[in-house]
Amino acid sequence: MHKPDADQAPDHKAIDSGTAPTAAPTVASPEAQPKPAKNPNEETVALDEPIIRGEQKIDSITLRKPTAGELRGISLTELIQMEVGALRKVLPRITTPALLDHETGRMDPADLLQCGVAIAGFLLQRSAKTEAFRDE
Repeated sequence: MHKPDADQAPDHKAIDSGTAPTAAPTVASPEAQPKPAKNPNEETVALDEPIIRGEQKIDSITLRKPTAGELRGISLTELIQMEVGALRKVLPRITTPALLDHETGRMDPADLLQCGVAIAGFLLQRSAKTEAFRDE
């Protein structure tokens, strides 16, 4: 029996199965994945100046649309005008993590303004929001 030389490749016959090779399944990149629908009743605000609570550093807060009960004792006019006192009253009621009154009093003005913009947006009816975006 004849053994092939070590430097010679063995003679293999190609087997044709009659089917084209299949490509590996592709996985869509994270950028191509559809983003989950944004909840219109929540808004996350990234804080320019984090709030320090003991060992915890709060660098973003989530605001949710207030209910009528959470607006008790607050003038809607003052809230829409982003009066600081009105914002300080409502923020502890609608934020996650729940902010304390003294924490809202020490917020950076730019962060407080961003929260006010989000709250004012919550107070608009859907039709008014649609109209506002159509005019842009």
